[in-house]
Amino acid sequence: GEIKFNGTKVKGPDEQLIPGHPEMKMVTQDFSLNIYAKVYDNIASMLSNTDITAKQSKTMEMMERLHITKLKDKKVIELSGGEQQRVAIARALISNIKILLLDEPFSQVDSLLKNQLRADIKRLAKETGLTIILVSHDPADGLFLADQLLILKDGQLLQNDTPENTYQYPSTIYTAKILGNAVVLNQADAEQIGIKTAKQHVVFYPEWVEVKSSWNSRRFEVKEVYYKGFFDELVLERNGVIIRALQLNSGEHKKNDHVQANIGRFLEF
Repeated sequence: GEIKFNGTKVKGPDEQLIPGHPEMKMVTQDFSLNIYAKVYDNIASMLSNTDITAKQSKTMEMMERLHITKLKDKKVIELSGGEQQRVAIARALISNIKILLLDEPFSQVDSLLKNQLRADIKRLAKETGLTIILVSHDPADGLFLADQLLILKDGQLLQNDTPENTYQYPSTIYTAKILGNAVVLNQADAEQIGIKTAKQHVVFYPEWVEVKSSWNSRRFEVKEVYYKGFFDELVLERNGVIIRALQLNSGEHKKNDHVQANIGRFLEF
């Protein structure tokens, strides 16, 4: 295949000695930094020395944007994985690129730093108009960051849409399962819990299930309760069919309770 940027083919390794494009930069999982050089020097080295004052000013401005100014005199080898990642992103952005490619950018950071880094990347894209293409196995990254979300499986493009539409109207069972840990039932199991369908499968997200303490003949038994902080995940069973539901009032239902579960919406495949 080939890649085109603004209608022009991007030259591959057979056509130019050094691969890549001057208006594109990629931040890999290993960051490709000089670990024995200072943070400032790693970033500033991407700029020419024709105007030293402008070089210093631009380098400091980029470090401020990524909240790494306090690290400027530290060697990269002294930094955490998350800090190194910020340096790598700053190093890529300082060249006035049009496209930033990020390969699993949050794989080496803890959840607290991940949230901050996500927000920083989203802010940078909005402020600069930069196009960011991000590859991730964490659906939360795509749902939080993306303007356009592409779902790939085995090299095949399954869906290309906004995060909202992709989540609410997945085109495949695979998409629903990776984005929202969806419940998937075959036709026979769906009918066992009162869902009539002409299709082979019924799919719904746990948050689409409304759980009530009052129950009727279509009651479910609570088989397990998993505490998730501000909500519980309930494993429910009826007629041998297992489904999952979310309960916002944590602790309201216990194992072996009997409840009514109304599946307000479902998808058919």
